[in-house]
Amino acid sequence: MEAEIGLIGLGVMGANLALNIAEKGFRVAVYNRTWATTEKFMSEASGLAKMLIPCRTLADLALTIRPPRPVIIMVKAGEAVDEQINNLREVMQPGDIIIDAGNANFHDTVQRDAALADSGLTFIGMGVSGGEEGARHGPAIMVGGLEASYHRVERVLTAIAAKFKKAPCCAWVGPDGAGHFVKMIHNGIEYADMQMIAEIYGVMRDGLGMKPAEMARVFETWNKGKLNSYLIEITAKVLGNIDAKTGKPLVDIIEDKAGQKGTGKWSVMEAQDLAVPATTMEAAVAGRILSSLKAERIKAEKAYSIARRKLRPASRTAYLRQLESALYAAKICAYAQGLAVLEQASVEHHWNLPLGKIASIWREGCIIRSQFLDLITRSYAKTGHGNLMMAPTFRTFMKDNQAALRKTVADAALSGLPVPALASALSYFDTYRQARGTANLIQGQRDFFGAHSFERIGEQGAHHGDWKQ
Repeated sequence: MEAEIGLIGLGVMGANLALNIAEKGFRVAVYNRTWATTEKFMSEASGLAKMLIPCRTLADLALTIRPPRPVIIMVKAGEAVDEQINNLREVMQPGDIIIDAGNANFHDTVQRDAALADSGLTFIGMGVSGGEEGARHGPAIMVGGLEASYHRVERVLTAIAAKFKKAPCCAWVGPDGAGHFVKMIHNGIEYADMQMIAEIYGVMRDGLGMKPAEMARVFETWNKGKLNSYLIEITAKVLGNIDAKTGKPLVDIIEDKAGQKGTGKWSVMEAQDLAVPATTMEAAVAGRILSSLKAERIKAEKAYSIARRKLRPASRTAYLRQLESALYAAKICAYAQGLAVLEQASVEHHWNLPLGKIASIWREGCIIRSQFLDLITRSYAKTGHGNLMMAPTFRTFMKDNQAALRKTVADAALSGLPVPALASALSYFDTYRQARGTANLIQGQRDFFGAHSFERIGEQGAHHGDWKQ
């Protein structure tokens, strides 16, 4: 009895992925460092148990899989992954494939790929998005590594992936660390998207004085329109949830301190290293860090005692339409930045990342899934590359919605309502569309204090100013 694929690590994500594989008709060999965990998993697998082969040792796992043997590692990123790779090297044969499906830093994936180059084994760094539910019923899957190795597991991966109009949300995107890089930028965009939604919620709550139930209904309505997406859908559900313990809206008793696991920060760091502005991601990461400074924020509010002004629009219905359009415009800017990071990384690392294909596999299964991504897929099918805001469809969208973003940011600033990601999106748009900016003054300053030189309009070469006049 041979397995089609193996899986190491039966935590929440690993267990759900194994069940997904089994449910799609593929026999999967499973291993966990603790045998009791494997036994518990098998006892709860019900009718799918017949498609699962529990293994007590890694040697048993390797012997059970059809060659060339692919093995998915689903353990905590970092040293635990390296430990499993080293253990697998002892039991696997040339041509076999090690697949890291965790939230790895793409630099680690590049190093692991290189370290296995002379071993005869091949390595896949696989980004998996969609959380626990996605792993069980269909995630978005971004694969990096040798394309030939991907073809060995393609049948399994496309079967377990989410589907958008029957098309699997799974693809090989490039060599070595490409898959994990794409997943990282996905998470950076996710940070920006969530932060911008939270800022709109803040305008509703603190500016308009709306209650959670009322806001939930607004987000439900928005989810039926141009903002249709998983994040808007769950925002409505979070706002509409009532706490069983207190009878109050659950959102009102959740502490306003946001956690993070690092992928958003990695996205910002890589964007800066690649010299690509990703200001909405930066604002989102900074927002989470500021949220953690709860004690300082309480003191600062008391120290300044600056009242926040309520918004009093002539028509609340019209103002909510403005907020919807503002969020849409900001969303375009955030995605434009994320895709620009991918495009520059593709050049830097010689990956040839397919932007349209990447957008297409984000349409279902992942956290940022939305109808918006189908529009991006279609735009890149025509252009193939370039800033999203310059695509004809999105130029029209920005022209139609930018005024709403501008007014929302202005209203928030005048009312003392923080909207850092929305404001960053607007500043990015205004700076990007300004043919002559203000960096000429910066270059003059740099030349004045450090003789860094500057370019003259219409002339070649480096020049200096006579600053002693």
